[in-house]
Amino acid sequence: MTSTTAVWLVLVLALLAANLPFMNERLLLLGPKRAPKPFAWRLAELGLCGALTLAAGSMLESSLGQIAPQRWEFYAAFVCLFVTLAFPGFIWRYLRKQPRADV
Repeated sequence: MTSTTAVWLVLVLALLAANLPFMNERLLLLGPKRAPKPFAWRLAELGLCGALTLAAGSMLESSLGQIAPQRWEFYAAFVCLFVTLAFPGFIWRYLRKQPRADV
């Protein structure tokens, strides 16, 4: 696998993982279904998905060669990018027009 392929793979994985908490009503994708899942659960799942994305990226980087040392700037940029990638899922879950229930 080339480094370009690995970068695109991590970006697609991050996009899917960032939107996953907003697209389902199950706890951690496998748990019981919650009618309206609380926003705090969605944030916790977003953090867990972010950590799993970082782990996948680190594994891909180690398979390509030596892992570059990361400082706090890398993690701050990752959090900002991950939250930005989660924006479509947030819009879909909370800001789209809901169908009326009284019809």
